[in-house]
Amino acid sequence: MTDTHDFSQITILVPGKLSDHAGKRIDKTFDMVLLESADPAKITPDLAAKARGIAAFDGIGAAFMDALPKLEIVASFGVGYDSVDAAHAGKRGVMVTNTPDVLTEEVADTALGLLINTVRELPRAENYLREGRWQKEGPYRLTPATLRGRKAGIFGMGRIGMAIARRLEAFGLPVAYHNRRQVEGIAYEYHKTLVSLAGAVDTLISVAPGGASTLKAVNAEVLSALGPKGVFVNIGRGSTVDEDALAVSLRNGTILAAGLDVFADEPKVPKALLDLPNASLLPHVGSASVHTRNAMADLVVDNLESWFSKGEPLTAVPETAHVKAKN
Repeated sequence: MTDTHDFSQITILVPGKLSDHAGKRIDKTFDMVLLESADPAKITPDLAAKARGIAAFDGIGAAFMDALPKLEIVASFGVGYDSVDAAHAGKRGVMVTNTPDVLTEEVADTALGLLINTVRELPRAENYLREGRWQKEGPYRLTPATLRGRKAGIFGMGRIGMAIARRLEAFGLPVAYHNRRQVEGIAYEYHKTLVSLAGAVDTLISVAPGGASTLKAVNAEVLSALGPKGVFVNIGRGSTVDEDALAVSLRNGTILAAGLDVFADEPKVPKALLDLPNASLLPHVGSASVHTRNAMADLVVDNLESWFSKGEPLTAVPETAHVKAKN
């Protein structure tokens, strides 16, 4: 966004890593202060007296916020913000923003790519070619799975879930979904429980956010309901999956295959999953294109500029939608 306001006297803290694009814009526009991490012990009296905003990719906890009495806004990089204590921010009158919409299509594209990789074994087939096995051993094996005849279920029918659903429909797959509550105005089949959804489909795609309410929601019971032809794809948050149960289910044939872009303890990936040939694994690249990450970075900074010029953010999270600017 373009603005004529002078923000040079407004101090914005950037703890930990942030995109270079966002950092350059913040440094050019605001008084940017870099910190190694969001550790309250790193807040000096000077920073406590002047810091009014935070721009962050990693988590921001209550203690770090409370060390900053002048804090007005936390601009979080990413659509998921479960690592930010937004409930505490809301109680303290601190605005929290995220970066929805601008990454929706990219993540949905990745979800379908990961699904196809998982079902048709494309990474394994490419490795087969690169290793010279096609010439030595003949054609790659016929894949036991296909998208043809499948029925897809989406766990988390938000913006990204809807974008995935549209793509699945274009591939000829019927779609059902599970949310905490039914979404008005859509015709997709709704299931009140995740187990019910898993039992009704053979392809389950998780786009669910993290947090206590979804912790290990995809568990042994859900995977058993998905069945031996089942394919599970996770493009949402690693914390939503019981990874031990998933590894066992893949190993013993409870489900056919899984495609994962996210993990519970990133960047650590359980060896039990790494060792499985029927798991297609990506290093959390759902939105990782230059185009989309720059758009996300711009929205982080645009939220800061909008807040400090107009007293209104562009994309407030629900927990802080009630927060008003102090001036």
